[in-house]
Amino acid sequence: MSTPHVVREAVEPGDREACFAVRKEVFVAEQGVPEDLEYDAYDDGAVHVLAVGEDGEALGTGRLLHGGAAAAKTGGDASVGSLGRLAVTRRARGLGIGAALVRGIEEAARARGLTAVDLHAQTHALVFYERLGYTAYGPEFPDAGMPHRAMRRTL
Repeated sequence: MSTPHVVREAVEPGDREACFAVRKEVFVAEQGVPEDLEYDAYDDGAVHVLAVGEDGEALGTGRLLHGGAAAAKTGGDASVGSLGRLAVTRRARGLGIGAALVRGIEEAARARGLTAVDLHAQTHALVFYERLGYTAYGPEFPDAGMPHRAMRRTL
């Protein structure tokens, strides 16, 4: 099952606000992440990706950190990007939006010369990322009060 949508870098006027609105709905309202943890200094330099339905509705978002911004999350390897803040609205879940966003972030990483993408997955989402070619490594750790694991995919 799928729904007509486009995944693109968030560069149009209003795109960043749409990304932040999806994140607020999913992380802050649904999952209870404090707003001051959800939005951070990395947002300014990140590549934001947005999934939009044919009616213009924002369906999901994610971001890619690269360069120095990603170093702390990827073990200092400048050739590895960091995928994060992946969120799909409740009404768009199960329609392939999440996988399309991951692939869009990977395309953005390739376009910037990166050779791999790391992420910190909530443990309930490990199988989702494994299906997309990511491999977990390292121990489980808490982030915003939820258990996570580090994962990586070579591009």
